[in-house]
Amino acid sequence: QVQLVESGGGLVQAGGSLRVSCTASGRTFMSRAMGWFRQAPGKERAFVATINFNGATTTYADSVKGRFTISRDNAKNTVYLQMNSLKPEDTAVYLCARAARRSSGTIYATDYDTWGQGTQVTVSS
Repeated sequence: QVQLVESGGGLVQAGGSLRVSCTASGRTFMSRAMGWFRQAPGKERAFVATINFNGATTTYADSVKGRFTISRDNAKNTVYLQMNSLKPEDTAVYLCARAARRSSGTIYATDYDTWGQGTQVTVSS
């Protein structure tokens, strides 16, 4: 069974940067798209970014476009989210997810079948 483990969250001041990582167990990592979502207290889970199986195609939410970069290293079974110019409204638990039977990612959480436990990112003003 595939497991996803996020790391790298923390507390950062507004305008700062942070990189979160997600490492997967299992053999199917390199054949599946991966995504990052976030969930703030009292809010629904929201799409952040997705990357296709080989890293050639990425998609971002408008709220993070130009500030966040998703990437992957299939040799390490790891997907990254580099977050720059962070804002207080970026504060949330960040979760990575594996696409279900798809090599291209989507913005819909229902298209992902495996989720990590999440890592907290807090941006202070």
